[in-house]
Amino acid sequence: MKNAYVDSSCFVAIALGEPGYRDLLSLLSRFDRLLSSNLLEAELRSALAREAAPGTIKNLVAWVSWIYPARRLTPEFGQVLEIGTVKGADLWHLACALSLRTTMGPISFLTLDNGQGDIARALGFPGL
Repeated sequence: MKNAYVDSSCFVAIALGEPGYRDLLSLLSRFDRLLSSNLLEAELRSALAREAAPGTIKNLVAWVSWIYPARRLTPEFGQVLEIGTVKGADLWHLACALSLRTTMGPISFLTLDNGQGDIARALGFPGL
């Protein structure tokens, strides 16, 4: 089973119809399961409100299996921050993905954020 943790940036690009969003949709369809923290929904709703973009996110978020860590992610935060600094939301997404990898095995990390993507690759995640 091919699993991918998806950062909010991917769904924001799709929802706003940014250049390349069709290729991104095609890429996402290659995975059996897309996972993310429900922070993705908050960030997506915020971006749509900020851009005054009409429409619903219901179909987009239906693709996602939500993860809710049952413990503090302090060890994963440390792993990420040993490599570099990121914004708090990016740190949360990366730490959530790291916590999944320990139970699920190989998982890709999909993001359009170059800095976050660099750190994800340094952590050993395949990416876009």
